[in-house]
Amino acid sequence: MSLQERWAKLEPRERTLLLALMGVFAAILVLGVPIALYKTVAAMRDDNQEIRDVTDKVVEAREKLAKVRADNDARANRYARPAPNMATFLEDAARANEVELAETTNKADIPHGKKYLEKVTSSKMRKTGLRGLSKTLERIARSGYPVAITRLGIKPKVGEPDSYDVELNISAFERKSDPKKAKSDAADGAEGSEDAAASDNGPSDGEE
Repeated sequence: MSLQERWAKLEPRERTLLLALMGVFAAILVLGVPIALYKTVAAMRDDNQEIRDVTDKVVEAREKLAKVRADNDARANRYARPAPNMATFLEDAARANEVELAETTNKADIPHGKKYLEKVTSSKMRKTGLRGLSKTLERIARSGYPVAITRLGIKPKVGEPDSYDVELNISAFERKSDPKKAKSDAADGAEGSEDAAASDNGPSDGEE
């Protein structure tokens, strides 16, 4: 029996119900599939956005970590080059810019925690011009040594243009050596000396 014959045998009420049922299925197909696809795409979009956010955070964290490491390496390299004798260093910087030091005094060392030590040198300059002073300070700041200008007092000379009395403190920072490492190096050196001495003494009594 064909579908047309079956349709013809149906009652009007049955035909109406069947048409309504077919309409429901058609609505599900027309509306349900796009909605399901939209939800799937939206979920995938959210997942992709979360992945992008996590990736951005990882990249940002790597950049920050790289910057921290670079700063630490730069600091380590800076402290790896110990500051010279500050009195001589200041005198050379001043002489290079035609500035005369009237007085230079070393103050008591200032510890900073267990790793760092600040050595302060106080200096006085008399009748100094601003150009020579600025060049001297620039030379100190750009020396590459772990030093800093921690105090600067400038007093103009009355009746003398471009003439100033200057008092400044220069701090040189040193990183203390690790006591444990120093002991270990000393022990290694002692063992090396003993081995060298033993080899110099020749073979023992039981050896020919």
